[in-house]
Amino acid sequence: MEQTDFTDLYCARPQNFAWFLGAGASRASGLPTATDILWDLKRRYYCQQENQDISRQDIQNAAVRERIQAFADSRGFPPSGSEGEYSAYFEQIFGTDKERQRKYLQGVLAEDRVSLSVGNRVIGALMAAGLCRAVLTTNFDSVVEKSLATVANRSLAAYHLEGSAAAVKALDNEEYPVYLKLHGDFRYDSLKNLSADLTTQNESLSLALVNAANRFGFVVAGYSGRDASVMRLFRAALDSPNPFPHGLFWAGIKGAPIPPAVQDLLGRAIDVSINAHYVPIETFDALLLRVWRNIDSKPEHLDQQVRKGRLTAVSIPLPAAGHETPVLRLNALPIVSLPARCQTLVLRQSLDWSGLRAIERKARGSLILTRAEDVLCWGTQDSIRGIFGDSLVSIGDAELPEDFASPGNQYVEGFLEAALAKALARNRPLQARTTRYESVLIADRRPEFRDALAPIAQAVGGATSGRVPGLRAPATDDFPEEDVTWAEALRIAIEHKNGRSWLLIDPDVWIAPKRARKDAITFLDKRRSDRFNGKYNTLLDAWIKIILGTVERAADVTVRPFDGGSELENPQFRLGSRSAYARGKKR
Repeated sequence: MEQTDFTDLYCARPQNFAWFLGAGASRASGLPTATDILWDLKRRYYCQQENQDISRQDIQNAAVRERIQAFADSRGFPPSGSEGEYSAYFEQIFGTDKERQRKYLQGVLAEDRVSLSVGNRVIGALMAAGLCRAVLTTNFDSVVEKSLATVANRSLAAYHLEGSAAAVKALDNEEYPVYLKLHGDFRYDSLKNLSADLTTQNESLSLALVNAANRFGFVVAGYSGRDASVMRLFRAALDSPNPFPHGLFWAGIKGAPIPPAVQDLLGRAIDVSINAHYVPIETFDALLLRVWRNIDSKPEHLDQQVRKGRLTAVSIPLPAAGHETPVLRLNALPIVSLPARCQTLVLRQSLDWSGLRAIERKARGSLILTRAEDVLCWGTQDSIRGIFGDSLVSIGDAELPEDFASPGNQYVEGFLEAALAKALARNRPLQARTTRYESVLIADRRPEFRDALAPIAQAVGGATSGRVPGLRAPATDDFPEEDVTWAEALRIAIEHKNGRSWLLIDPDVWIAPKRARKDAITFLDKRRSDRFNGKYNTLLDAWIKIILGTVERAADVTVRPFDGGSELENPQFRLGSRSAYARGKKR
């Protein structure tokens, strides 16, 4: 599920959700994660056994970590990343001495080390405003307590291993906010670190988690799911009478693999008709700040505490234009005009981003779509009706915001770039590819376009496409093993600088399939190794000639993505062919 869709759902009724926080939520405040603590324990054990002096800073060195891990492997410790690794090191270093464990954690998790991040402050503000009624965590630290105290000057008593029986009663009596520490608190004697401890969870706290899971939807953040006993609790909640009535949403860092235990849990939840999703996020702070921004009627005094830093309008005068040499050519073309209007679609059911992308694939290039409050679209009305069918209620028109780079309007920037990429590729030997993150023009591999691509071939001194020798993309669950190919390409982006809009053009090499790009780094480095000023300048000229169809230095060129249609259906872009430049100033 996209963050935007999750935010819409969550912010409609935030009181319906409990937060389950792992060490990643505390790391944002400067405290170590379980992985950080694990490496510190490995360091301590190695230094103790080998009579070495290695600092916490030294452990950031990959070679040092490899040496320590090799030593641990030779002593029969669990493999790196395995489930029992954390508890094995605690047992080896501290034995069963809970007091030594507590003192160690008190040192690494001490409150004076806490520097609350914006995500921590949002959690505190949600609790203070009555918008979050329960927080559960596996952490030992005092970050959540400090968050509420800092934002609202209120204290928060945590239910942990030495007061667990009261947790269930607090939930039953709706004594909100309820804060549960499943693994204990380092300020008290009872902790869960050893393998015997982690085999099971405290019975009362376990009952409290299942109780909470029958009242709220859960949002899990900063937690890897590596603790088997906690994951068993989540699975047990699925067997309860009313599991996660408002959904189960697991937030994880974009691009990182989803842990198998998390995939299994979400799959089981979906099987019993729970609205369960994995939500890729940039960071814990980014997710919580997005949530806070989209909650209506926030108490002003809490908002001020959350937004410690505010945007302030500034006016920094630009230096006067230079008139001296050297003249520096920039990879930016002036945009004379951008489309200001588009169509807006009213649908019987709302579409999330994945649904929207599926519609675009079905349209096979006949529609360009984005999401705001409604679906925005370019393409003929006949194409729209043909693709959307009975799900379409009506077609209207909408004005596009001029300040497309402002916060909240970024969807317009991607919408414009997708249309411009398609417009520049139309009737040219190019293929346009647009993802959520970029738009790229790719030299067409077909032989009939070889002559049309001659300017680029001359600039690079050879072919414009081919096969990466000796490389094949491995098979995945979705794709078979296949050859890896390359083609000359141009990445494009629209930016607003110095009071006007510019088209940034960046020659590059496209790798297909995209999943193989990381494996083709050696090939890419070699192919692009000689693209310094002279060759890069020639390559820019070649690409401008291809995309604008002219070699004139000061021409205005108009491009559209489709062959026909009204202004609302077929947007118009006017571009200048003379790239931006800068001149030096006298010193």
